[in-house]
Amino acid sequence: MTQDPLVEIELLVRARYALLLVPSEEFERVDEMLERAAERLSLHYAQWRRASGLRRGRLRGDPIVADTREPVKALAQVPEIGAGLFHFRELGPHLADPEVESHLVETIEYFSSRRGAVVLSGHALNLPDALRRFSATVRLPPPSFDEYRGLLERTIRTYSARQPIRVEITQEERVRLVNNLAGLTLHEAERIVSRRLIEDGALTSHDVALVGAAKQQQVEQDGLLEYTPADAGLGEVAGLAGLKRWLAQRRAIVADPQRALAAGLGFPRGMLLLGVPGCGKSLCAKAVAHEWGLPLLKLDPANLYDKFVGESEKNFKRALATAERLAPIVLFIDELEKAFAAGGTEGDGGLSQRIFGSFLAWLQDRRTDVFVVATANDVSRLPPEFIRKGRFDEIFFVDLPGAEARREVFRIHLARRRQDPAGFGLDALAARAEGFSGAEIEAAVVGALAAAFAADRPLGDADLEAELRRTRPLSATMAEHLSALRTWAAGRTAMAD
Repeated sequence: MTQDPLVEIELLVRARYALLLVPSEEFERVDEMLERAAERLSLHYAQWRRASGLRRGRLRGDPIVADTREPVKALAQVPEIGAGLFHFRELGPHLADPEVESHLVETIEYFSSRRGAVVLSGHALNLPDALRRFSATVRLPPPSFDEYRGLLERTIRTYSARQPIRVEITQEERVRLVNNLAGLTLHEAERIVSRRLIEDGALTSHDVALVGAAKQQQVEQDGLLEYTPADAGLGEVAGLAGLKRWLAQRRAIVADPQRALAAGLGFPRGMLLLGVPGCGKSLCAKAVAHEWGLPLLKLDPANLYDKFVGESEKNFKRALATAERLAPIVLFIDELEKAFAAGGTEGDGGLSQRIFGSFLAWLQDRRTDVFVVATANDVSRLPPEFIRKGRFDEIFFVDLPGAEARREVFRIHLARRRQDPAGFGLDALAARAEGFSGAEIEAAVVGALAAAFAADRPLGDADLEAELRRTRPLSATMAEHLSALRTWAAGRTAMAD
């Protein structure tokens, strides 16, 4: 069970931990929690912000200690104020300053015989070695449903006191709106709700969807994760009967997590899909999210190193932290080998290996409801640590589709393009497309339809067969590679089909 952070802070202060780290940017929540802890411990409370300096309390009207905007001067005032909790927001960039380090050491010595502590919040709290052994970290849990609901009610009351506000949502819609706020900080959630109230002086069913869209925009603005439409179910995935059966069994766990937990079953951790390009691995991620009714977020390896070069792996960790606070979700990582190829990326100063280590640790240790769907086309480039159980619930090998699956692929893509599949010889087409991937069959349908359209005639079997004859599938151009891949997968993975 997760320790209540308020109780944890009290215990740490009583145990003479004089330096506490709260890696969170929800400063208002941290302030409120620390003030409550100080009150319960009968201690002074003060907070420091670079813009204003040291304030005796957390409210705007509380007195400010003069000339304490510089961290060193603020730390020097701690003994003058006496035993207490001193919250320093975003001190991280100053921790490399030897003078700041020296004053923190002196403050720790001061609290060795008194109750109290310095609390640092924010990100990038990289402590010097001299301070690390005196510190303890307290994790702030994400806001609860009740906290979001309370924020919604307070915001409505606040704006109702300023102008007429119409609240025209049902109780069910109110619950959906609160659920749409989950994963945001309380400050982010308050801004989104406030905008909806200010815009037209009303809160309606239309605003419920708009809040969800605003949340999506808020998450994507960092460029670390992107929402992906989960608009295709497993019915749109041809073949892969073994994979579908495995997912169906775990759907019951996602649908009723409390009953599953009582039965000793935790939230599914994820799956790694290896195999032939173009055979539906990426489509499976969308289908899982669609079938399970979960948001689908994508972490794109193509943007990974562009984003992180020169910024270190801290942003990658923040992306994973964002995924965790948005849980339950499906997190999709396509072509995993491009991000975490064995040996790393040359010339990156070891950055890729550090990110790889962080990702492995997260895969192993995460406790939140994040189902990871990762795909890879070239298993030889993946570090061996990825391939063992424990990181993922299962590793599936996705091979070229069989005859029945190829027939289904033709049916799906013809129907999607307003063609009646019953008017085509699907069995003959499936036989002619032996060795083709699903993506290659789709491309053949599109090519044949374009040729028929250019000739101003209906699409027919002859057009499709002509397009198939013109196509050299991967099974022919990469026969040796695919053979080696199948040999490797035998006995090491579960077969998706």
